[in-house]
Amino acid sequence: MNLAMDKYIKIRGAQAQGARTVEELEEMTDIVIENEDELKEVEAVLKNVCKCKGVSVEEVVTAVKNGADTIEKVAEATKATTVCGRCKGIVGNIIENKR
Repeated sequence: MNLAMDKYIKIRGAQAQGARTVEELEEMTDIVIENEDELKEVEAVLKNVCKCKGVSVEEVVTAVKNGADTIEKVAEATKATTVCGRCKGIVGNIIENKR
């Protein structure tokens, strides 16, 4: 990953607040995407919930739609949040917003 750590942290924070697209990210933050390569990296981060277990937003949303209504139930269904726990905010937001 070539994305600067400060941008990565801002992206993950915005995800925990509900950003799911580049457009939502840009509305919620002061992040400026420098070029096409960086855009691709940002899009890849936005698709991912749990870097440790490689769990996507889509997988968590599916688990929530199938009844996982707590972080523990999402963890059981997807393994997200089961290593470092840094993705709990994003998982919690997905549960809350069902998206």
